[in-house]
Amino acid sequence: MRGNQAKSDTGARVDLRDDAGKTVVEAHGDWTIDTISRVDTAIRNVETSVEPDMIVVDLTQLGRVDTSGAYMLGRVTRRCGVPDGDFHYLGRHPTARRLIEEVRRRSQVCPPDPPRGFGFVEALERIGSGLEAAFAETIETIAFFGQTITTGLRTLVRPSSFRLTSTIWAMEEVGVNALPIVAVLSFFIGAVVAYMGANLLAEFGFAIFSVELIGISVLREFAVLITAILLAGRSDSAFTASIGAMKMQQEIDAMKVLGLNPFEVLVLPRVVACVLMAPLLTFAAMITGIFGGMLVAWTAQDISPAVFIARLHSELDWSHFWVGMSKAPVFGLVVAIVGCRQGMKVAGDVESLGRRVTASVVQSIFIVIVVEAMFAMMYLELGI
Repeated sequence: MRGNQAKSDTGARVDLRDDAGKTVVEAHGDWTIDTISRVDTAIRNVETSVEPDMIVVDLTQLGRVDTSGAYMLGRVTRRCGVPDGDFHYLGRHPTARRLIEEVRRRSQVCPPDPPRGFGFVEALERIGSGLEAAFAETIETIAFFGQTITTGLRTLVRPSSFRLTSTIWAMEEVGVNALPIVAVLSFFIGAVVAYMGANLLAEFGFAIFSVELIGISVLREFAVLITAILLAGRSDSAFTASIGAMKMQQEIDAMKVLGLNPFEVLVLPRVVACVLMAPLLTFAAMITGIFGGMLVAWTAQDISPAVFIARLHSELDWSHFWVGMSKAPVFGLVVAIVGCRQGMKVAGDVESLGRRVTASVVQSIFIVIVVEAMFAMMYLELGI
């Protein structure tokens, strides 16, 4: 019975008394993470109701103390201009004061965020902040592109510095491994366009013109656009994740210490791979898209494959093919630049990696759509 009573007395307890106009906080027992919850209310009352200059902490009866207990004791004098002054303490303890000072130095009390309004001025502030961030992002992306071009030109002068093995590996990841999903998706896009032509043109007796509809839409727009979007969602995220993981593990810093240029080792091979493989993927998407449209035209409109291919060859100009192919390297360059840049911007935590992967996919798809619109307007003005 005595042993149980002695054991219960070791828990944290606080007594308050007045001494010459000052409030003395007497700490009793062990102030550890297991026992300090019982004194939290009393400490809060002292912290909010007593001037910090008039508080004295009595350490005479204090037992064991850990960082949580030291934080609790230090809270009562935190608001004072001299929180660690000798006039705040009575008695001696082997570790308490040193631990309280250390915990205070390593902890920072942040004020609550001011309430955010939702008025007209606040809306303008958020819009302005977003535009400023978008402008800064654009400038940084252009600077990253310029540095990549500079690295590429330097590699042309010194071909021995080009990473051929890394480039071939990236070409396999970007091109060969992405070929099935690009082909399947483009096949169904061509089929959907053919179904649209079957339903719309057949009403006017112009079902045969669905051949031109399928050919022009797939060759000029859909094949290269689907390829670019899939590259942005598949390869771009992989670029950001792999480079970002190396950034988190300080492997890129180790490259710099060894005298290696991260742009030569990591960025340039991926850029070259995307620029080279994007036209090949686009060509495969064109073939499968036209094939899907041809099957639907055969089954839904009774246009035989021979008639389909003959009309495609006689009615469509080669310019439609070259318009689509001319966009592919540009889209591949955009995807690679955005993905590598976002990977290089990853900080040292997983949350930053997730944000950068998301930003990489969103930015690359956005830029691809914008560049596609610019190409459309340019070719319209040129009459191509």
